[in-house]
Amino acid sequence: MIKTQIQIPDELYRRAKQVAKDREISFAEVTRRGLEYITSVYPSVQDEVWELPRVNEPDAPFVTQADIAKAIDQDREAEL
Repeated sequence: MIKTQIQIPDELYRRAKQVAKDREISFAEVTRRGLEYITSVYPSVQDEVWELPRVNEPDAPFVTQADIAKAIDQDREAEL
């Protein structure tokens, strides 16, 4: 087992401590269960290789940097 240190917001810490108290389990167990849950809901994407989309049409619209930034933000929100 690995021992680690994390920083979490005060309110999240209080809520997690309350869960531990209510369930009569340790804060560490609450943390482990939370990590187990989140890693099961969000599968690994390390095997996916992103490639720049290819444009096959000569009259395809020009993509601006703002368009790319918007798409990146949407991807990030979808991951959360």
